[in-house]
This record gives sequence, C-alpha cells and structure tokens, in this order.
Amino acid sequence: MDEVDLQKPIITTIAFDADDTLWRNEDVFLSTQQYFVEMLSSYHSKEYILERLNEVQISNLSNFGYGIKGFTLSLIETAISLTEGRITGYEVHEIIQLAKQMLAAPVHMLPGIEDLLRSLKGKCQLMVITKGDLLDQEGKLARSGLSEYFDWYEVVSNKKVANYQKVFESLQLTPSEVLMIGNSLRSDVLPVLDAGAHALHVPYHTTWSHEQVTDEELKQYPDIPSVSSASEIENWIRNHFQLSGEVRS
Repeated sequence: MDEVDLQKPIITTIAFDADDTLWRNEDVFLSTQQYFVEMLSSYHSKEYILERLNEVQISNLSNFGYGIKGFTLSLIETAISLTEGRITGYEVHEIIQLAKQMLAAPVHMLPGIEDLLRSLKGKCQLMVITKGDLLDQEGKLARSGLSEYFDWYEVVSNKKVANYQKVFESLQLTPSEVLMIGNSLRSDVLPVLDAGAHALHVPYHTTWSHEQVTDEELKQYPDIPSVSSASEIENWIRNHFQLSGEVRS
C-alpha cells in the first residue's frame, strides 16, 4: 500500500464518462454517417450533407436527446429534406437497419481501461456518468463486461451543471471529493468543475463538433488537467489525490 499523504485532497468517488472514455463510440457514428453521405451523394456534396445533418442533429437534441435513436431520426429527417421527399421507403429502411447494427455493435474497450478499473476497485467508489438513451447505454455496459467494477451507473439526459449537481445530491456525494474522467471538455470537464468537483480530460482521437469548445470558453478554465491515455490516469491521480479507501486502511 502506498504511504498515506493527508496533504493531498481526498477522493471518495471517481466517475467515468462511458462513450469514447471507456469504449470506442464515435467511430460507429462516423461509419454510419459515411454510409449515409454515400446514399445521398447524387443529390448534394459531402460537405453540404454533413453540414445539414449536423444542424438537424443539434436542433433535435431538445426533442430526442443524445444517442442512436435520436441520431437515426435526424438521419431520416435530413434525407427527406435533402431529397425533397424523393427518398424511397427502401432507403429509409436501410437507415433503420443501420441503426439496429449500431445498437448491436460490439463494444471495444479502450486500451488500459480494464487494468485501470481493476487497480482502482476498492480504493474508492467507482461510477459511470453518461448521457444518451438508457436502453442503449445499459446494453453497452452489459456487453463491455465492465459492470462488476462500478458501484453506480447513471444515465442522464444531458451533462450540464444541474445534471451533475442532481447526481451528487441523490447519491449524497460531496463534490470536492469527486473526480470525473472523460473525453469531452464540454460535457465531462467544464460543467463538473463548475459543480465544484474535480475533472481530468482524456481526449479521444475524434470528437463531435457539438462537443468542442472555443478558446474563448477555455479562458475561464486555466490549467485543465489532461492525459493522453488510460495508462497515465492512475499515476496522475496518485500525484494529485489520496484515495479514500487507502486512507481508511
């Protein structure tokens, strides 16, 4: 056991984002999106199709939320709009089949994640805070084989300050004793810091444009901690915090 250092802040709970933090996810969306672009390539340019799809997705978030189902409805709406209603029933069926394939896709864990969770288990509470469709996210957790490592699994409609505060309050967590780890600055880092907790950024190789933040926004958050992979997370934690399970033991 490492020597206890009470000079470091104590962390009782480490929360992980799921998609593109524990396992690959955006790649599945990009693959489907590419197929969709090819389907409509006789109507418009790739750039215009992607631009319009992104606009429709963002406008639909308040109606359908995040996840594959909302994405599928946005694909269908975009296809109808860009073809001026000429898209066929067969092509709509193809889009629906793509969605079913996405929902059943194998879950590919990111390198080092299971080793990290195995090492942290028992040293503090572990949880997942993710957004999206409940059925989809629960299915991915089950297929990942990681559920045994987590004490809680929270699926929220969005990741704003109020969402985090509600989770902390419902689980009676002290924000200053919580560390959130995730790939999205907009969803996993900035609102967590605003809620009074700690956050660590672990970038993924690709991020949906809606999740990106501007340099102007980042000026309010100097020195956001970041590591490049799961293999670096535990050393970073030990350099900055003391885990509650080790303090008790």
